[in-house]
Amino acid sequence: MPDASLFPYQSWRRLMSEELRGHRVRSGVYAEPSGDPRLRKAIAGHLAVARSIHADTADIHITNGAQQAADMVARVLIEAGDCVAIEDPGYQPPMMLFESLGAEVVGVPVDAEGMVIDAIPHRAKLVYVTPSHQYPLGVALSLRRRIALVEWAARRNAVIMEDDYDTAFADVGKALEPLRTLDRDGRVVYVGSFSKVMLPTLRLGFLVAPPSLREPLRSAKFVTDWHTALPGQLALAGFIEEGGLARHVRKMARVYRERRDVIRAMVADVLSPWLQSISSAGGMHLSATMPGASVAEVHEVVASARVRGVTVWPLSELSLTNSRSGLILGYGLITADQIPEGLARLQLCLREVLGNR
Repeated sequence: MPDASLFPYQSWRRLMSEELRGHRVRSGVYAEPSGDPRLRKAIAGHLAVARSIHADTADIHITNGAQQAADMVARVLIEAGDCVAIEDPGYQPPMMLFESLGAEVVGVPVDAEGMVIDAIPHRAKLVYVTPSHQYPLGVALSLRRRIALVEWAARRNAVIMEDDYDTAFADVGKALEPLRTLDRDGRVVYVGSFSKVMLPTLRLGFLVAPPSLREPLRSAKFVTDWHTALPGQLALAGFIEEGGLARHVRKMARVYRERRDVIRAMVADVLSPWLQSISSAGGMHLSATMPGASVAEVHEVVASARVRGVTVWPLSELSLTNSRSGLILGYGLITADQIPEGLARLQLCLREVLGNR
C-alpha cells in the first residue's frame, strides 16, 4: 500500500476543482470509452520519458486500475477452457478473474531470473507476467528471458499481458526495458496503474494495446462501464502536464528506498538466523525466504506477529503450490523510524516459533 499521508492533496484538490467547474464535466454527456484524448496524450508522453515506450494515443485505453485492464483483455481473448499461464507465486486478483471466466490457470515457477519461460505450457493462449518487478518476489525478468518470452508468444500465436508493477520505484538503473519495446509482432498488451504511485482510491489505470486489439478492447471497456469517471481523468492529465506526477514519484522513490534500506540492513543482521532477503529491484515491499521452516511454521510466525501489532504476509498464500516458506515485508505504510521496532517484535516471534538457529 502506498503512503497516502504524503500524497499532494492540495494540488489534486485544485485540479479536481478546476475540472468540476469546467464545461467538459458540466456538459453532462458520456465520454469516449477509451478515455479522454488529453489524458491519453499525457500518458503517452509520460511513458516515452519514463519507460521508453513510444505509443500512439490511439493505442492507449484508460481503465479503472490494472484489474479492469485484465478484465478487458480476458473478455477479448479468453474463452472457457483456454489456458492462461501466470507466475507462481504471483498476483492473485488476475488469477481469480481468469478462473471466474472458466479459464484453466496454470502456475509457472519463478526463480532469480523471473518467470521460467521453458515451463510455460505450449497450449497457453495468454501469459500474465510482472517482468520488471515480479510480485511478490521482487526479481526482474532477465533480458534473455524477456526476448525468449516474446519469441515464444510469436511462435505460439499467444498474447502477453505485461503488468509493469511498481516500476516507478525501481532502484536507479535496475528497470530493464519493457516487453512492449521488444515486441515486433503485436503480442504484448502493456498494463499500468496509478494506484501505487498515487492512490488506490482514485481507480485510475491504463493499457497500451497492439493495433490489432484497439477496437476489441474499446468495445470491452464500453460494455464493462462505458468510461472511467471524467473528472479524475482530466485532473490526472493536468497533474502529468504540470510535472506533478514526476515530482511525486521522485519524492516517494526516495522515501521507499530509505525504508527498504533499513529493512535490508536488519534482515542481513539481527534477522539473518531466520530470514534471507530476496534481491529486489525496488518497490514497496521486500520478500524473504525462511530456509528450513515449514509453511505451517511460517503461519505461526505471521499469527504471532499480528498479536504483537506487526503485519507480515506468508509467501505461500500467493502460490498455487502453497509450498514456498517465506514472508512479505511491506513498508508503504510504516515510517523509517518505526521499522526497527516492528522488526524487533518480529524477531521475538521468529525466535518463539523457530528457536535460535
